[in-house]
Amino acid sequence: MSDKMNQYFWVAVGCLVCSLSINAFLVPHHLLSGGVSGIAIILYFLFGLPIGVLTFAMNIPLLYAAYRLLGKNYTIGTIYGAILFSVAVDATSFVSGFNLIDDPLISAITGGVISGIGSGLIFRVNGSAGGLDIIAGIIKKYYSLNVGFVGFAVNCVIMLISATLFGLKLAMLTLISMFIGANLTDKVVEGFNRKKTVFIVSYNTDNIVEAILKEVGRGVTILHGQGAFTRQNKQVLFVVVSLTQIAKIKMLVHAADPNAFMIVQDAAEVMGRGFTLPGTKQV
Repeated sequence: MSDKMNQYFWVAVGCLVCSLSINAFLVPHHLLSGGVSGIAIILYFLFGLPIGVLTFAMNIPLLYAAYRLLGKNYTIGTIYGAILFSVAVDATSFVSGFNLIDDPLISAITGGVISGIGSGLIFRVNGSAGGLDIIAGIIKKYYSLNVGFVGFAVNCVIMLISATLFGLKLAMLTLISMFIGANLTDKVVEGFNRKKTVFIVSYNTDNIVEAILKEVGRGVTILHGQGAFTRQNKQVLFVVVSLTQIAKIKMLVHAADPNAFMIVQDAAEVMGRGFTLPGTKQV
């Protein structure tokens, strides 16, 4: 499957998942989503107009702006996602009649989880379903405004409207759903298989390297550095390990050199031999 076909496939899956989260868990309890679709849901509650049609109608000026400011290639992919999402929302609207979860809190949490997964699938392949994605792209390219702040401001307006129309309780549940969805989107985009990167500065690197290779079974990269104060040349070891191997690394380093300097950091996504290449061991 080509990269473009792979992107279109996962955008389609993501749009379907997001539309199900709206109709199955948000709409039955008068909860809202973020961005353009949230505004469309408000209009749906007020006037009964189809959410998908409203979403696409509001996307039209944004798509025009994308074509003028972000180029043809970006706009084509975004039009595909915007149309697919709008069609999927209206095509799955019948699901809202099932009332799958009676409790509004559980429904808000479930809706946030599912929408986060759907959005993450779209963003993971660099796709877009329109709405705030277009605004974010324009801001990122032309202005110094913080993209996250603009999205937060739009969603705050949606929250205020929700509180005014449906009460503070439902507005807070909407906020919970948005928060969960945003965080889970990041997790899906970054990958759940998180690793740790470890930097080790020591004057006894040979024993540390031997111990890591033998006891942990991970590769080690040797970087050459120099102390800023002493001007002494030293070696810096760089290694990527799983979360469960951190304790073993610490023990081995301390045993080889109690004075070693070590930094442990999160690695959102690791690709390559030993981690994601076919036929290699996953740890």
